[in-house]
Amino acid sequence: MSTTDWLLPEADLALLLHDWLGLAELCERAPYAEHEPEDLDAVLGVARELALSHFAAHAARLDANEPTFDGERVHVLPEVGRAIRAHAEAGFVAAGIPEEHGGLGMPVLLTQAAAALFTGADASTAGYPMLTTGVANLLVSFGSPAQQARYLPALLEGRATGTMALSEPQAGSSLADLRTRAEPDGAGGYRLTGDKMWISGAEHELTDNIVNMVLARLPDAPPGTKGISLFVVPRYEVLEDGTRGPRNAVRISGLNHKLGYRGAVNTVLHFEGARAELLGPPHGGLACMFQMMNESRIAVGLGAGVLGIAGYRYSLAYARERRQGRALTQRDPASPQVPIIEHADVRRMLLCQKALSEGAVALSLYCARLVDDERSHPDASVRAESKALLDLLTPVAKAWPSQHTLRANEHAIQVLGGYGYTRDYPVERFYRDNRLNPIHEGTNGIQALDLLGRKVPRALGLALPALLRRMERTATQADGHELLAPLAARLRAAVDRTTQVTQVLLATGQQGQPERMLANASVYLDLFGHTVVAWLWLDLARVALERHPDTDLARGKLQAARYFFRWELPQAAGWAEILESLDPTCLDMQTDWF
Repeated sequence: MSTTDWLLPEADLALLLHDWLGLAELCERAPYAEHEPEDLDAVLGVARELALSHFAAHAARLDANEPTFDGERVHVLPEVGRAIRAHAEAGFVAAGIPEEHGGLGMPVLLTQAAAALFTGADASTAGYPMLTTGVANLLVSFGSPAQQARYLPALLEGRATGTMALSEPQAGSSLADLRTRAEPDGAGGYRLTGDKMWISGAEHELTDNIVNMVLARLPDAPPGTKGISLFVVPRYEVLEDGTRGPRNAVRISGLNHKLGYRGAVNTVLHFEGARAELLGPPHGGLACMFQMMNESRIAVGLGAGVLGIAGYRYSLAYARERRQGRALTQRDPASPQVPIIEHADVRRMLLCQKALSEGAVALSLYCARLVDDERSHPDASVRAESKALLDLLTPVAKAWPSQHTLRANEHAIQVLGGYGYTRDYPVERFYRDNRLNPIHEGTNGIQALDLLGRKVPRALGLALPALLRRMERTATQADGHELLAPLAARLRAAVDRTTQVTQVLLATGQQGQPERMLANASVYLDLFGHTVVAWLWLDLARVALERHPDTDLARGKLQAARYFFRWELPQAAGWAEILESLDPTCLDMQTDWF
C-alpha cells in the first residue's frame, strides 16, 4: 500500500481550510497580506511531498531501530537528520514566525495544517521540528534582541533543534516541586544545576546544536510556581557572532525506552553547572512557558487526530482489498468471497474511526483559526472573544482527541484482524505512537481539572456565552436543512444538558466543596468535549452539503456526523447523570480498600 493512503486527503483538507475555516480570508488581513491563497495551497503541496519522501518513507524503519546511547553519543537513524534539514530548508520552521524575525509570517491555520501532514507521516520525526518551532516562538515573544540574534537563525535554518525541559524525576507534572537551581555567575549569566526527566530531543547528532528551554529557580525564588524562571541552555554555547562555542555542561544518563514514539530521543537530562541565560522576567518563567505548553497541547491533539486518520485510511484501504466471508444471504460456499468492507460490522468500525478522527482534526484546526483571529482580526472585540475561546478550549483540544482517537486506532487494528496485531502492518505503530498523547503535555486528568476548576469558571463572562452563541448559530443554520434539522435538535438538547451540569458543579464548588466538584472532572471533559465536537460536526456537515452537494465527500461527512450524533453523543447522557448527581463513588473509595 502507498503511504499516501494514510495522510489526510487533499479534498478533506481543502474542505476544512477553505470551505469551513476561510483560509483565503486570512490573506486579506494585515499580518498575512503578503500571501495569496494559491501560494498557501502550494505550501501544502510541498508539505505533502516532503512528508511522504522524508518522513513516511523511513517511519517503519525508525520504529524498528530506535535511538541508542553508547555512553557518549546518541545515535539516530540518519534519515531523521535529513528530514529535519529538508523541513527547515523548505521554510516550515520559519513559516509562522513574523517576517521581522526572519520568518515567513504565514497563518497559524496553514502551519498547523502542514504539521498535520508531517505528524501523520511520522510522529517521531515530526516531534523535533514541532519543539523547535515552539522554542523559536518563545524567543520571538520574550527574548532580548541579542538572544533573538544569537539563537533564531540556527533554529529557523535547521542548524539547531529545540526542547522544553520542565518535568523532574521527583515532581513529574507538579511543577511547583521542581528543584533545578540557577545561580548568577557574576557576568550577567547563570549556572544551572539539576535533573530533568522525559526530555524529548535533548541529545543527538542530527543538528549542530540543541537549544533547551529550562524551568529553574533563582536563589531568591519564592516557593511554588511563583518562583519559577525560564532559561535558555544550549547544548553548545553560542558565541556573540552566532557561531558554536564549547560544549556546555549538559549531559544525559540514558534514554527512556517508550512504547511508541520510538524514533524521538527521550532522555534523563543533567545540568552540571551549565551556562544559561534568563529568558523573560525573574520568577515569571511559568507564565512565559505556558505559551509553548499551550502550543504543544494543541499540537498534541492535532497529532492524535492525524494518527487516528492514519489508522482509518490504512484500514479503509485494507477493507476494500481484503476478501473474506460472504453476504449473509449467500448460502453457496463456492461463491466468491467479498471485500470485508461489505460486512456491516466492518463499516461500523470504519465509520467510528472517521467520526472520531476527523472530529479531532476539526477541533484542532478550529483552535488554530482562533489563534489567527486573536492575532489578526480587525475587530478588537472579536480578538478578545477568540482569545477567551482558545483559553477555554485548549484543555479540550489536547485531551479529547488523545482520549478518543485511541478508540479509532483500536478499531483500525481490529479491521485488519490478526494482521493488525503484527508489526508487519503500521496500524499497531499508529496506536503505540498515539498512546503517548493522553500522557504528555499535561495528562488528560490534569487537563480535566484545568477545564472544570479554572477555565470554565473564568469563562462565565465571555468565552462560555460566546461558545453558546456560536453553537446556536450553527443549529439555526442547520434548521434550514432537512437532513440536518434532527441533528440540530440533538445538539440543542446536549448543550442544554451540559449547561445544566456545569451550573450544578460550579454551585457545588462555590458552596465550599471543591473535591466533590472536581471528583469526576475527567467525565466532565468527556461530556464537554463530545458536545463541542458534535457542534463542529454539524457545522462541517452543513458546509460540505452547501459547498459540495451531491458528492461522496459531502455524503461521507453527513454520515459521519450522523454517526457521531447517534452513537457517540448519547453517551453524554450517562456522563451527565454521574456529574449532576455528584456521584461520590471514586471520591469515597478508601486507599486501604484497593
